[in-house]
Amino acid sequence: MPFGAGRNPHPQTYARDLGDRLYTSEQRRRRDASPWTLVQGVLAPLQFAVFLVSLGLVLRYLWNGEGLWAAEASVLCKTACLYAIMITGALWERDVYGRFLFAPAFFWEDVVSMLVILLHTAYLVMLLLGLANAERQLLVALAAYAAYVVNAGQFLYKFRRARCDAAGGTPVLAVANGGS
Repeated sequence: MPFGAGRNPHPQTYARDLGDRLYTSEQRRRRDASPWTLVQGVLAPLQFAVFLVSLGLVLRYLWNGEGLWAAEASVLCKTACLYAIMITGALWERDVYGRFLFAPAFFWEDVVSMLVILLHTAYLVMLLLGLANAERQLLVALAAYAAYVVNAGQFLYKFRRARCDAAGGTPVLAVANGGS
């Protein structure tokens, strides 16, 4: 039987089974052994840096109409970073939890990640098919960026929880409904 089989797939029940811990000791061992942990640790700050530069370029274009090419190129770079981190994140989740997405401990992060991917992909489709004008396309990119900020916050919270778990403490912030 594969690991994780027979576990309750509902995030709230799973969280109660673990108490306040994010990982079982076996999951922590698999997390630490996975090559995707390091890859995620490199890609996450890279994606955030690309996001900040792109956000500035997009806002510059929307504010004064200058630099459309740079704004579009930066959103494409951000989208490429997103796809890379999502693919490697799914591989990480498989290594740690035995499934590619929607492991109970990261269920809500994955739900929001799907929204982030949907919005980035919508921008990409609009750009490549010439749907709407540049301003509307970039407004979709800004919506994608807003969802990304929420998602990044979710992952930072989980990162903090994992550090607190390892130190034997509990995180300062608590999230309702078993944590997400």
